[in-house]
Amino acid sequence: MNSTDDTQPVTPAVDSSGKPVNVVQRDLADTDDDTKAVDEVITPTSTRTKEQDAETLQRKVDEIERKVADGN
Repeated sequence: MNSTDDTQPVTPAVDSSGKPVNVVQRDLADTDDDTKAVDEVITPTSTRTKEQDAETLQRKVDEIERKVADGN
């Protein structure tokens, strides 16, 4: 068993001059339309949005089940 730790410490991102760069702020400020569509596809939607979709589907299922139970 190897006891050495091969993981690198997390270091902040720096630009070419060695100054730290807040990449999250930079990416949020980037309004490039070419990457916006990709970001929207890759970025998961919020849990609340999924809950709202599930509630809407459940209402539709309940409505269909009532119609089937009534014989319509």
